[in-house]
Amino acid sequence: MTAEQMAPSTEDFAAMLDEVFGADERFDGKVVTGTIIAIDKEAATIDIGLKAEGRVPLKEFAGPGQDAELAVGDKVDIFVERIENATGEAILSREKARREESWTVLEKSYEAEERVDGVIFGRVKGGFTVDLNGAVAFLPGSQVDVRPIRDVTPLMNITQPFQILKMDRKRGNIVVSRRAILEETRAEQRAELITTLADGQVVEGIVKNITDYGAFVDLGGIDGLLHVTDISWKRINHPTEVLNIGDTINVQIIRLNQETQRISLGMKQLLEDPWSTVEAKFPLGTKLKGRITNITDYGAFVELEEGIEGLVHVSEMSWVKKNVHPGKIVSTSQEVEVMVLEIDPEKRRISLGLKQCLDNPWDAFADKYPVGTEIEGEIKNITEFGMFIGLADGEVDGMVHLSDLDWNKSGEVALAEYKKGDRTKAVILDIDIEKERISLGIKQLTSDPIGTVKGLKKGGTVTCMITKVTENGLEVTLGEDDTPMEAFIRRADLSRDRSEQRPERFSVGDKVDAMVTSFDKKNRKVGLSIKALEITEEKEAVKQYGSSDSGASLGDILGAALAANKDEK
Repeated sequence: MTAEQMAPSTEDFAAMLDEVFGADERFDGKVVTGTIIAIDKEAATIDIGLKAEGRVPLKEFAGPGQDAELAVGDKVDIFVERIENATGEAILSREKARREESWTVLEKSYEAEERVDGVIFGRVKGGFTVDLNGAVAFLPGSQVDVRPIRDVTPLMNITQPFQILKMDRKRGNIVVSRRAILEETRAEQRAELITTLADGQVVEGIVKNITDYGAFVDLGGIDGLLHVTDISWKRINHPTEVLNIGDTINVQIIRLNQETQRISLGMKQLLEDPWSTVEAKFPLGTKLKGRITNITDYGAFVELEEGIEGLVHVSEMSWVKKNVHPGKIVSTSQEVEVMVLEIDPEKRRISLGLKQCLDNPWDAFADKYPVGTEIEGEIKNITEFGMFIGLADGEVDGMVHLSDLDWNKSGEVALAEYKKGDRTKAVILDIDIEKERISLGIKQLTSDPIGTVKGLKKGGTVTCMITKVTENGLEVTLGEDDTPMEAFIRRADLSRDRSEQRPERFSVGDKVDAMVTSFDKKNRKVGLSIKALEITEEKEAVKQYGSSDSGASLGDILGAALAANKDEK
């Protein structure tokens, strides 16, 4: 073979040069497979061929929270940033190689809506960073769990599945969710588990969350609600009084809805209902001690034993304190003695009395002040129908009705003479202990003037004293001076003779006789007439001393009657 034949052609020589030197340039920015030829404390030396070597820090071979596991001779994928630097070494990166490789795999998983494994390794604003085998993704705080988690530390640096929500390779953004995986898993578990449950079944669960209205209990993949009213037979203001997160408890399934997969649970149902024996334990009239658990506008609830509460209505709290808020009589947690007044086991109600365990001031008052006793007190209140007077140092009140203020004046007129805070005397007219009422009278302090007037009956004759002369007649009083009764004689009743029917012919202080023409004792109204008396006296005189037919004149007859009357006097 000649020298010319042995010498390579220009094209072959160029190809050889390109094979030796150009190949290096084709490695730049690519992922290649290299061989670990040495390992020290800080880095691994990797041969990528073509007599090119580079050093890669060991931390790039370790996952989050893990140590690198390498050995000389291991084959690894490596990213070539530049084939040679100033010192003649290749610039290599394991992280970029893993990232490039991971992005390709992740894009396929994203398109197929498949789960991917990752490790939470850091915190950032609004969430956490997740290593997806080299690619870094963002995990929003709302996507960590189905419920808010206070401490995410136990979830960090462990491999767990995630769902990719969004990917943008150009921008290098990946958003993942752990919550989506949990919800999907829980949905599968719920569907499978709920088929094994039934109403009335007793199961074990773990308290996962507590709210104001109850607790959520994990039954092994499905949650049930334990309402606060089903935790205990006794009153519970908040579930934390009995339960803590993480507690393992036995519960009974009260209601199970297969369609909505909602489960209602109960704890108290596992215990005997204390109301089943309440009538035997607390007979009517029994006095018991209990503790005030709650105070409302209408009364106070008293716990008699665990699970049994009764209500002391505001009307049964005090003998004397009326229209007072229960909170001013008792306080929460106070120990009190009460009496059982009524029991309704079906409605789970017990009516209690607080005042029944105290001395009844109405009984004491009735014993000390019988009907007819004169008593003194302070006017507490004045109403349109009378006034209330505080008695027995203010322990009880008595009422004076309008009709019992004055014998002669109208109730409204008499009431205007009194004011709140005044002290006044009165007579006890009636005591009704059951209704807690005391009736008083002020006018009864004096005798009824009707009883002091002689002849006070229809047709009778009474003596009156003129107290006022008016154009229409005379105002007069009847009876004794200290208890007079008022009446009025009309102008037309002043005389039989029309010419004498003049009020001005009478004077104040004069005494005149008149006939009672009408008498309404209930309404205390008396009708008087001097005229009617004159006519009656004339008839009597005619009957007794003769008539006009006998030849005697009327004057003679009246004269004889007057003379006889004079002789009698």
